[in-house]
Amino acid sequence: MWHAVMPAGSRVRPKLSLAVALACGDPCPEAADAAAAAIELIHCASLVHDDLPCFDDAAVRRGRPSVHAAYGERLAVLAGDALIIMAFECVATGAAPAPDRMAALIQIIAAASGGARGITAGQAWECEPRVDVSAYHRLKTGELFAAATAAGAAAAGENPKVWRLLGDRLGEAYQIADDLRDVLGKESEMGKPAGRDADLGRPTAVCELGVDGAVARVRHLIDGAIQSIPPCAGAAELRALVLEQARRVVPRELTLVAA
Repeated sequence: MWHAVMPAGSRVRPKLSLAVALACGDPCPEAADAAAAAIELIHCASLVHDDLPCFDDAAVRRGRPSVHAAYGERLAVLAGDALIIMAFECVATGAAPAPDRMAALIQIIAAASGGARGITAGQAWECEPRVDVSAYHRLKTGELFAAATAAGAAAAGENPKVWRLLGDRLGEAYQIADDLRDVLGKESEMGKPAGRDADLGRPTAVCELGVDGAVARVRHLIDGAIQSIPPCAGAAELRALVLEQARRVVPRELTLVAA
């Protein structure tokens, strides 16, 4: 489990969640911290399962052996399962000072993780003969981003629904940028093999839109994400964070966001 979580990746989801809570005033930082940690644990669990031989059969993650490559397939399955449980334990204990917000946080994170419209449903698209790429992206990646923004707002006592669009757009942009990195990036920079989407026949925005079309779509989504930020005390700082993260996640070969 430690191997799956450490060393840190970009931590973009918990950063986003904490940034939303802070922008909303963050009157209960314990709840915000618990939600952010839980979302990252869910994300790390999804990577463990995604790397398994029955899915991507990826031997490398974040520049070192994936969990199943290091410890075997059986322990990798159990580690991923245990990380999901730990995420909810984290919310139950960390958000204890704000019991009125705990239920909302659990619901948001559970919905984003499950099989109805969460990342489990997104992963299931890979088992289908025909794939709706947009739906695949929204579920596999976008839902956890939407949960990050919604949970940040809920932890701060604000309406989580009005914050979902920000995360939804950023999540789709992040996935398309990942598709671009898989085509244009280098393994030494990504910490995982390049060209895996093509090798596995995975549906991607690059295949559907081409490189230029995918770049244009990312730019459109980032602009839309910034415009969707609801009025709040920390709106300016949150916009700056969104732009900073956008610059970090795209391939160096492309300039998607103006300086």
